[in-house]
Amino acid sequence: MKLKAFILGCFVFGTAVAEAQPGGGFQRQTVEERVAVIHNKIDSAFKLAPNKLIVLDSALAVLFRAQDEKMRELFSGGMPDRDVMMAERKKYTDARDEMIKAMVTEEEYKIWIEKIAPTLRGGRGPGSGGSNRQNQR
Repeated sequence: MKLKAFILGCFVFGTAVAEAQPGGGFQRQTVEERVAVIHNKIDSAFKLAPNKLIVLDSALAVLFRAQDEKMRELFSGGMPDRDVMMAERKKYTDARDEMIKAMVTEEEYKIWIEKIAPTLRGGRGPGSGGSNRQNQR
């Protein structure tokens, strides 16, 4: 009986601790954080020249700020239509990929699309219910 009470107490305590996390533990990355993630992935995978990385970082920062502004605009009237929101996100993702394509070789770009870009979606890769980007191209 004591063991059952102890297990129940642990379960209740664990649930209370998990529920106490603000916002479910998710916080949107800032523009600078998103640029840094891509910078690090590109630099470690392809070793671009520093001047190319600076140009790419600046272009991505402008793109991500525009994307954030568009998303704020879409959400200002409440929850937007899912298809509209997804179309907007795709435009920005395609623009990001075009920026990267301009900085790398064709072979490196294939690696970006097939292996690196899917890691940016946060758990939405194949097998997790998310779309498979390479099938969309």
